[in-house]
Amino acid sequence: MRPRAIAALLLAAGLAACADQAPLPTEPPQLRRSKPDQARVGVNVLLAEAPSEHMLEQLVEFGRLRGELPEINAVFIVARESDIPAIEALPFVLAANPDAERTGRPLDTVSAEDFLEGLSTWNLDAINVTDFGPDNRVVSHDGTGVYVAVLDTGLRDTWRRYFPEERIATEYARSFGGGGVAGINVSQQPNKWEHDTDSHGTHVTSTILGYSLRGTPIAGTAPKATVIPVKVLDQTGSGWSSVIAAGIRYVAELKAGPLADDPVVINMSLGGPYVDAVEQAAIDYAITKGVIVVAAAGNYGARGMAFPGSYEPVISVASAGWIHEWTDCGPGERAWWLACDISDPTPADEFYVPGYSSRAKPGQELDVTAPGELVVGPYQLQSGHIEYWFLGGTSMAAPHVAGVVALMAEKHPGLTAAEAEGILEGTALALVGYDAKDQGAGLIQADLALAATP
Repeated sequence: MRPRAIAALLLAAGLAACADQAPLPTEPPQLRRSKPDQARVGVNVLLAEAPSEHMLEQLVEFGRLRGELPEINAVFIVARESDIPAIEALPFVLAANPDAERTGRPLDTVSAEDFLEGLSTWNLDAINVTDFGPDNRVVSHDGTGVYVAVLDTGLRDTWRRYFPEERIATEYARSFGGGGVAGINVSQQPNKWEHDTDSHGTHVTSTILGYSLRGTPIAGTAPKATVIPVKVLDQTGSGWSSVIAAGIRYVAELKAGPLADDPVVINMSLGGPYVDAVEQAAIDYAITKGVIVVAAAGNYGARGMAFPGSYEPVISVASAGWIHEWTDCGPGERAWWLACDISDPTPADEFYVPGYSSRAKPGQELDVTAPGELVVGPYQLQSGHIEYWFLGGTSMAAPHVAGVVALMAEKHPGLTAAEAEGILEGTALALVGYDAKDQGAGLIQADLALAATP
């Protein structure tokens, strides 16, 4: 185990923690800087109703059609950016904006069906999912019957070395690509979901399910949940809002179809500074189908929250660390992160909110906080090499919340997004020395949230 391998890998391996810089812009850069009139960009168009032939005929007068999401009344075109105001002025158009960038950042198999009996770690102890001792599971629920769609970079091709095959829904796993200001068509990419080279999605998944640490089981937040890998970020951990919207729509259709009788949660450890109307419509569509959406708040510090975490119906998650990191817990070979016991009840004055974790600006709503500093999990820098790294960022905090929501949904399969958010906020532990803009309602507490779940 490398000490402090990565102390703070920012949101999806790309967002800068700039706490003292100017507030985040509200418009994509294509609308704020001058370019030649002939410059063409990918434009996401939200319509008032499902696209008709008449609408498409008018839209293609501005440029090439590159895709549709009729379920959420969305169309993607390539047009001159100078034409965006004219597109938005069409009577059937609700909004139009340039495609917005988002960042996140056969093998041996694990001989287990789940890591319910896995070792406790500091981050799960902090939220009262596990404790240290022979019977380390604090909560009675484990995520059985709940699907968690991880919209991220997909999984490494070595994923079977980390996770039991039974816990990954390979039949529903998908990869989406394309998008961007160049206007590449948004499309599915067969089997690419399990050939990621970035590792971000693999690390995020490990917080939910747990993982094999060279044969030793490490506990997960919801070890018997089933993860659906949905690759919406490319091999560098970046992507586009049009692609993310397609991934969200796909999960919503699963919930409306083959998973109609199963709770479904989406985790998005990704984001960007610009709001996208089509991505927002996709989130609304998923929630109306019964999906609960969790997203990272972002790593912009005082500059404000990232989107989609800043969108009110989403459960947004800030990052927390423990003041006793790297503490020597006594004799023995185990490192602090799986040997140091956090007092019960969880002490509110032993946790901090890192400077990079996005603070809520006026008009934004930060919901809760979860462990996001120095979270250990599988993260490969080289293909084929089994590696584990400490990562930090709101990307690491979000799957803790998604996992706890999965536990709540196991107990109450009809749980709605609004109910889940209200319960998490109502049972959170307010950290000492921080305002609501820094931590939302506070650090989530799984045992209390489950007790408050009907």
